[in-house]
Amino acid sequence: MKILIADDHGLMLAGVRQALEDDRDFEVVGEARTGPEVMPLVGRRAPEIVLLDLRMPGVDGLTLLQRIRAEHPEVKVVMCSMSSDPDQIQAAFRHGAAGYILKTINPLDLGSAIRQAVEGTAFHALGLPAMTEDTAAKSAGLTEREIEIVKAVSRGLSNKAIAAELWVTVQTVKFHLTSIFRKLGISNRTEAANWALGKGILAERPAAA
Repeated sequence: MKILIADDHGLMLAGVRQALEDDRDFEVVGEARTGPEVMPLVGRRAPEIVLLDLRMPGVDGLTLLQRIRAEHPEVKVVMCSMSSDPDQIQAAFRHGAAGYILKTINPLDLGSAIRQAVEGTAFHALGLPAMTEDTAAKSAGLTEREIEIVKAVSRGLSNKAIAAELWVTVQTVKFHLTSIFRKLGISNRTEAANWALGKGILAERPAAA
């Protein structure tokens, strides 16, 4: 797969290039160090994938993401960043990113993470070793049952379907949802799904609002 790397740090560029060349599934067809370099390179080099830093000098990563998706919809854009801010992760997916990879990821796992994004199986931030389901749930005060319900809601299941899947009553599901909304400081199911997305605990794409 032809891939273009965009990052303003030379060491990061070199490390990513080496990791992808070692993987053998990827051909690095270009590198960009600033935002304004990205679009011309995409046009000239015709990559299948752009691995794009969220913070690029000159033009920020989210703006570039939107431009690439608008002008080259066939190109998959995978964001790469040090930021694990849920709002930024959600914004990247909302604007069409195929994936979001934390720069803390093991270089040996980089190729696999990009493939997951390209294949449409990565709908959460990759490379968050500290943000497991347990730590996310504990930090929010959610019980094991509540985290199951959050994940079910994110899959688009109705209260009735959740009740059937978990062998509880619909009223019990409603009770848990009320508790979940209170603990997370949110007011609806879509926000619950977005919370799960930001914490990287989803196995499937969240349902549409």
